[in-house]
Amino acid sequence: MKEGVLSKTQGVIAPTADQEDRYIEAVLERHKREGLGLAVKARWWAMSFVGVFLLFVAPWPQVLYYEFILLLLCANGWLIQRMGRVGRSRMEVFLIFLDLLLMTVGMVAPNPLGEHDWPAAMRYQYDNFQYFYLILAAGTLAYSWRTVIAIGTWTGVMWLIGVGLSVWLAEPVRGLSQAVADALPAFPELARQLDPNAFRLDLRIQEVFVFILVALTLGLTVRRFNALLRSNAALERERTNLSRYFSPNVVEELSQNDEPLKQIRSHDIAVLFVDIVGFTEFAAARKPEEVIGTLREFHGLMETAVFAHEGTLDKYLGDGLMATFGTPSPSDRDAQNALRCVRQMMRDVDDWNEARIAQGITPLRVGFGAHYGPAVLADIGANRLEFAVVGNTVNVASRLESMTRGLNARLVISDGMRAEVLREGGDECLEGLQKFTDQDIRGVSEKLTVWAYERPREHGFTST
Repeated sequence: MKEGVLSKTQGVIAPTADQEDRYIEAVLERHKREGLGLAVKARWWAMSFVGVFLLFVAPWPQVLYYEFILLLLCANGWLIQRMGRVGRSRMEVFLIFLDLLLMTVGMVAPNPLGEHDWPAAMRYQYDNFQYFYLILAAGTLAYSWRTVIAIGTWTGVMWLIGVGLSVWLAEPVRGLSQAVADALPAFPELARQLDPNAFRLDLRIQEVFVFILVALTLGLTVRRFNALLRSNAALERERTNLSRYFSPNVVEELSQNDEPLKQIRSHDIAVLFVDIVGFTEFAAARKPEEVIGTLREFHGLMETAVFAHEGTLDKYLGDGLMATFGTPSPSDRDAQNALRCVRQMMRDVDDWNEARIAQGITPLRVGFGAHYGPAVLADIGANRLEFAVVGNTVNVASRLESMTRGLNARLVISDGMRAEVLREGGDECLEGLQKFTDQDIRGVSEKLTVWAYERPREHGFTST
C-alpha cells in the first residue's frame, strides 16, 4: 500500500463481443416482451371499441359474425404474445399472417348471417380497409422494422387477391348499373362512381398503395428506434460494467459529466478501513477455494453496507477494504454516514458469524477504523486512470483500524471524527464508544485522543 495514496478507479476490462451480443439480446428480448404486452392491450382495447361501435352500425344478426371475427383477433393477439421472441420465429410469423387473413376474410367474404341479394362490390364501399391500420399500428410496438413492412406488404397482397376473387366470382345484380345510368343521364362519370356493381379498382389499388407507403414509413421509424434501443443498451451495458468496478455515486458522476474527476479538489472526507483480524493464519490452514469463498462472502456484506450509506468503495485490500464518504462530492452527513455504515457492517458480520458457527465453520473477527479530515482528490495517470484520494487522513484511518487489536475493540475512530458526527447531528451513532487519550499513532507526531467500541465477549473464535 502506498503511503498517503489509496485509489480505486482502475481500467475496466472490456467485455467480449459475445458478451456484448448476449447483453444486447437480453435487452431486446425484454423490450420485445414489453412491446408485445402493450400491443395485446392496445389490440383488446381497440377491438372492444370497434365491437361496441359495430353494435350501432351493423344490422342484426350480421353483426354477430363481425363480433366473432373480433374475438378471434383478440385470441390470436394473446397467442402472438405467448409465442413472440427476438429473432426469427416461424410460429409468430404464421400467427401474424393469420391475423391479416382473418381480417381480410371478414371484410371480403360474404357474411354467412346476412342477406346475399346485394352486389358483392358494395362490401368495398364501407371503407373497412382502414381497420388494417389498427394491426399495423400495434405492430410498431413489438415487431422489427422488417415485420412492420411485411405486414404492409402482406396486407396489400391479400386485399388485392380478395378483390380479384370477388371480381372473378361475384355476379353483378342485373339492372342496377343501368338504373343508375338512366337516373343520371347528364352525369355519366357520377353514375359510374355510384354504380353498386362497380368494384372501383382504382380506389382499391390506391388503398393498398397508401397503406404500403405508411408501412414503409413506420418500418423506417421502427428501424431507427431499434438502433436507438441498441445504442441505449450498449450504454446501459457500459454503465453496468462500470458499476461492477466503481461505486454507484462514482458511476453517476462519470455518466453525467464530462471528465468529472479530472479537476483537482480538496475537501474533508470520512475514510473507513475494514480488516479481518488474523486472516493470514486462517487462510494458511484452509484450501484456496474456502479462502476465496470466505472473502467473497465478506466483501459482499461490506460492499452492500458501503453503497447503502452513500459511500465509495475505494478498493479491496486482500482481506479488507477501504471506503470513503464524501467522494467524489461532499455532503453534510459524510461522517455519520460512515459510522452508520460501520454499525450495519458489525450487525451483518455478527449474523454471518452466527451462521458460520451453526454450520461448524470458524467465525472471524473484523476490525474497523475511521477518521475524518482533509484529503486531495483527482484522477491520475495518462491512458490508464486512477481516482486517487491523497492525504494524511487516509493514513490515520488505516492506523486507527490497526489499533483495534491493542485496545481489544471492534471500532476505533478519531476525536475529529466524533466531533464531526456531533456537528452533523448524528449523536446516536456514537453510542457505546469509550474515550482513550494520549494514544501514539505511527506516522503521527503528536498523541491523539481516540474513541473505541469495545469488542464484546465472543465464542468460537480461534484468532485473537
